[in-house]
Amino acid sequence: MRLSTRGQYGARAMLDIAMNSEGGKPVQLRDIAQRQDIPEKYLERLIGALRAAGLLRSMRGAQGGYLLNRPASEIRLSDIIEIVEGPISPVECVDSPDICKRSNHCVAREIWDGLKQAVYDTLNAITLEKMTL
Repeated sequence: MRLSTRGQYGARAMLDIAMNSEGGKPVQLRDIAQRQDIPEKYLERLIGALRAAGLLRSMRGAQGGYLLNRPASEIRLSDIIEIVEGPISPVECVDSPDICKRSNHCVAREIWDGLKQAVYDTLNAITLEKMTL
């Protein structure tokens, strides 16, 4: 399994905001893009998805930018990855058994389901707060 750039950039952007929004000061998109070496247009789409999902809030104006919408201790890496990547699953049929006629008797399905759960459990145990320590 490989995490795409969406997942990598999404996690880096959220971590950057958590680390640079001291005192409730919003973090500007261009600053995140520069620090994290992420193209600003690409970052805009990721931030938009994270904002729409309720993990971020935006502040308008010259000193505006983005802030976490919940405490860093309540934002899990699994939340971020699922928002920007979609379901955490090594194969589609684990989340949607109806797409495969073999789902009910597939010899590998239990393995894929176990892998999905192990990855999810690992990502779910990591919060932004833990990542900043």
